[in-house]
Amino acid sequence: MSQSLNSALSAAVLRLLRPLVAILIRHGIPYGVFAELARKAYVDEAFAQEMPSAKRPTVSSVSAVTGLTRKETKRLKELEIIDDAASASRYSRAIRVVSAWVTDPRFQTPGGNPAVLPHEGQTASFSRLVKEFSGDIPPAAMLSVLEASGTVATSESGVTLLERAYLPTDTPLEKIEILGTDVGELIATIGHNLAAGAGDRLFQRKVSNVLVHPDHLPAFRALSNKKSQQLLEDYHCWLAQHEITKQDSVEEVEPCYVAVGIYYTDSGIVREKGT
Repeated sequence: MSQSLNSALSAAVLRLLRPLVAILIRHGIPYGVFAELARKAYVDEAFAQEMPSAKRPTVSSVSAVTGLTRKETKRLKELEIIDDAASASRYSRAIRVVSAWVTDPRFQTPGGNPAVLPHEGQTASFSRLVKEFSGDIPPAAMLSVLEASGTVATSESGVTLLERAYLPTDTPLEKIEILGTDVGELIATIGHNLAAGAGDRLFQRKVSNVLVHPDHLPAFRALSNKKSQQLLEDYHCWLAQHEITKQDSVEEVEPCYVAVGIYYTDSGIVREKGT
């Protein structure tokens, strides 16, 4: 790979990752969990890419392609499900603090409930809790994170735990699934077009303009919503009319998946996501 292509890919990946990382941070997913998922994706994709070849992919061949050790490659290949709760608790310092608060008797009431902790103190204090379970994060910084998520509240009597789990953002699971499917499909389409010949490329276009007057953004958003919805409904009708019917034999006709996606963005959304 030439240096110019390497640099271009690195810059593209960084632009891709920043809005994704913004979502992960808002939902309390620490870097360690992301790194584990990235390693898992590398191993799974390397095995998948080697499958069509004449030789059966091996742990050694995938290790050579990904740069991971053979031991790590084997572990990740056999890892079927990422335990989000367990992984997050290993890496997230906020989660470790809250978990200790609800399990360590030193920071609980005689009845076993999380105690209201004074800000400072050598034993059962919020400062001591943070110092023991969050590494080098200052207590004031951790308090700010937990307050922003609604996990704790402060008063003259001390710091009160409001939630027994650290959840920065309560997002419906259905919306999270869209992140995986829709973004994954767009990247797969772009990846296909990068390698495909002119006649085999899939439709992938966008229209943009950097000189739009901000006063007209609401009108264009309404226009784009209306026309995009109309187009998607046309697609939906066509696809519904061409589905496999009861008269078709499933053995003879294998159903195909197809999707067309439309998205809208503007400079306000881009700045919000930090890209």
